[in-house]
Amino acid sequence: MRLYNTLTRSEEPFAPLRGQQVRMYTCGLTVYARGHIGNFRTFVCLDVLRRALKHLEGYDVRQVMNYTDVDDRTIKESQKAGRPLREYTDQYIAAYLEDAATLGLETVEETPRATDEANLRAMTEMVQALEKNGHTYRSDGSIYFKISTLPKYGQLARLDHEGIKPGARIDTDKYDKEDARDFVLWKATTPDEPTWDFGAGPGRPGWHIECSAMALRLLDGAPIDIHAGGVDLVFPHHENEIAQAEGATGEPFCRFWVHVEHLLLGEGEKMSKSVGNIFTVQDVLAKGFRASALRYVLLAVHYRKQLRFTWASLAQADEALTRVMDCLARLDAVTRPGAHDDLTAKVASARKGFAEMMAADLNTPGALGVMFELVRAVNAAIDAGQIGTDDVAAIRDVFDYFDQVLGVISVRRADDAAPPVPVDEIERVIGERKAARSRRDFAEADRIRDELAKRGIVLEDSAQGTRWKRK
Repeated sequence: MRLYNTLTRSEEPFAPLRGQQVRMYTCGLTVYARGHIGNFRTFVCLDVLRRALKHLEGYDVRQVMNYTDVDDRTIKESQKAGRPLREYTDQYIAAYLEDAATLGLETVEETPRATDEANLRAMTEMVQALEKNGHTYRSDGSIYFKISTLPKYGQLARLDHEGIKPGARIDTDKYDKEDARDFVLWKATTPDEPTWDFGAGPGRPGWHIECSAMALRLLDGAPIDIHAGGVDLVFPHHENEIAQAEGATGEPFCRFWVHVEHLLLGEGEKMSKSVGNIFTVQDVLAKGFRASALRYVLLAVHYRKQLRFTWASLAQADEALTRVMDCLARLDAVTRPGAHDDLTAKVASARKGFAEMMAADLNTPGALGVMFELVRAVNAAIDAGQIGTDDVAAIRDVFDYFDQVLGVISVRRADDAAPPVPVDEIERVIGERKAARSRRDFAEADRIRDELAKRGIVLEDSAQGTRWKRK
């Protein structure tokens, strides 16, 4: 597999440093609000990276994804809500887990919270190591990283080290885009803020120290194989992570940096909680769209390209997935034994082509294209009667192979297993419609069909009987 490495600005062959285990850290949510679909673009793309490493490359993946549950925003919003910080952030962790399950994200191995005691102790130890190595100074009870002590600072973001303003410092967790100044490691707290003291003095962690410390603690030291997140984290967050980890250990922090581009709204506007122009996964579902359509949309554009989100794109994605599911449903009617050489070759070619696309820096649009080429070939073979049960088994197997990585078919099946009308009601009404047709009451049969259609269920009649599907 080749991956684009933000650090080198080039595609490079990827293999883990230690045997067959990939040690991967991904930045999770700051849990002061529910995650939006821009956040989930990153999470879905990195879920596909995880799946490709496991299912296509055969690696053992150990992934850590954090929750930032203490920073300026979490404290401010919990205080506004009049709730304890832990209780306030719990609700948004639960919401993330609900949305992640809805979109079919695999469960990662470690999901640490910044406020877990073991993590706070690791942060304190890193701050103490940085102090010992001469990278810090104290001011007004806080401890700052002095970036002038690290000549390589700015390497990831391609900052002009000579142009960095000396003597200024950043005390907040929010930066202006072009700012590059000394940043807070351990922050003196006010009386109404949470405070810990594990050896660095009373205070709380700065945002950046959290990820550096948790990555090294939970992934068994530097260098880790992959660090990933949204492109907006390149600077300052990931740049500062590198400074902290390398300043403390003297070792390279991470071998590959993977960043997912922004999701933009139709007019080119970036989605932002602070601006308030956001859509959540639940917003998408409330408009009647399936979760599988959203997952498809988030993968339909290469992860290093900006994605322009529109409601029309969800409708198109749903139609595309309908073609896939209809093709797979048609296989049920194949009863003739045997296989056909031409179809066998096309299935093998599709498997190979899919793997090649995914190995080329996670080319998900190309991989989806391979899948739809096979859909067309299978439908043509069914129409021509040139398909046997051995072909069917091979076709189902290769679509399972696709879905191990893309995850859109399994999410579609989950969507369909929870239709807008309860399944037992659908089956009962289909029975009533069958009875109406048998007594030649076609008006009643049509009424039943039309009523189900209004409720989002389409009936399809064939020689094998009546089957239903969601619109």
